[in-house]
Order: sequence, then structure tokens, then C-alpha cells
Amino acid sequence: MALRLWASSAANALKISCSGATRAAPAYSISRYFSTVLDGLKYSSSHEWVKNDGSVATIGITDHAQGHLGEVVFVELPEAGAKVSQGGAFGNVESVKATSDVNSPISGEVVEVNDKLSETPGLINSSPYEDGWMIKVKPSSPSEMDALLDPAKYTKHCEEEDAH
Repeated sequence: MALRLWASSAANALKISCSGATRAAPAYSISRYFSTVLDGLKYSSSHEWVKNDGSVATIGITDHAQGHLGEVVFVELPEAGAKVSQGGAFGNVESVKATSDVNSPISGEVVEVNDKLSETPGLINSSPYEDGWMIKVKPSSPSEMDALLDPAKYTKHCEEEDAH
């Protein structure tokens, strides 16, 4: 109820109106309107994304995850050469709200780390899919990508998670 009241107040403040509009889509959720889910990426249910660039995959946390974390103030990442396992933690993100593990959606060897995050961890908030990427991995089992969520399934996962 408070969320609906907040959304209504926000819509009024932004002068957004949905009155008289017909909706073919299902009920709206916070994740659908305030989080970005990009096509061309795969997603884990623990809110990491993967972009397959041929022999290397780029990994970061999703816009949905950074939104729930709040302002990121510290990031701990592995060094190049480290091995990561699908579902295993490879680092953590500390925000003003909490410290959370970051899990690898795929297995492989870390070939590059985003060193900018040690100086500017807020890049995860401002640009989670571009400047806020975390690690690049040479996948050891490329077929693991097939088990990850596509954008539509990830969006549905976030909506269901936020509904609870």
C-alpha cells in the first residue's frame, strides 16, 4: 500500500498520468519501471549479468541489484588469473545499506578486472552495464551460458521477487 502511495505521489510530482489509458500488459512492477534489463545479455537469478564477447565474457551486477543495494562505496574483486566457478562468490560489494557477495554466473579464468571500481565504486550505480562492469572471464564451460536467464525471464524473476 505504501509503495502504491509513493508511486502515485511520484507520478503526480512528475506529472505522469495513466488515467484513460488502456493496458494490454500485466500489472506494473517496480523492477519493470525503475530497473533496466538489456537485450543481448544473460542474467543469473542472483542478479549478475554476462555479455558473451566470443572467447571472453564480461560480468557485472544488474541495475536491479544496484538499485536494491543503494550507493556502492567499496568493491572487492579477484585478481587476473583467478579461477571462478558458476554460482561461487568472486568478490563483494559494500553499499551504504549492506555488504553482498557477487557470484559468478559462469566458470572460467579471470582475464581482466575493472580497476576503475577501486577508485570509483559508484560506477556500479551510475553505469552497471557499461563502466560498472566487474570482471572479464575466459569461460571454461561455454554451455553454462545456456542455463542463464534471457531478458524476459530475468524481468519476470525480478517482478516475482519484488512482489514478495
